Amino acid sequence: MDLDKFLAKTPATLDEIRTRVGYALARHPKCRNVQFDIISTPRTRRGGNWTISLHQVAPDALWEASDIVADIQEAYELCVAA
Repeated sequence: MDLDKFLAKTPATLDEIRTRVGYALARHPKCRNVQFDIISTPRTRRGGNWTISLHQVAPDALWEASDIVADIQEAYELCVAA
């Protein structure tokens, strides 16, 4: 079994990532009013090439929003739109 296939991130455009983050935050009752920006960054050794900046996060929503964002960052890799 090829483990790399299961660990590989799904390529997504900046708009697709923005949509997925927005929907994921909107589904959580505490995170519905969280505002965010997605920022493209240079690729690192660990492979990251984008990050999310959270704005106006209520104190009781901070951990949930951070967990949601971390899960999405583990799953998606920014690709260039065709």
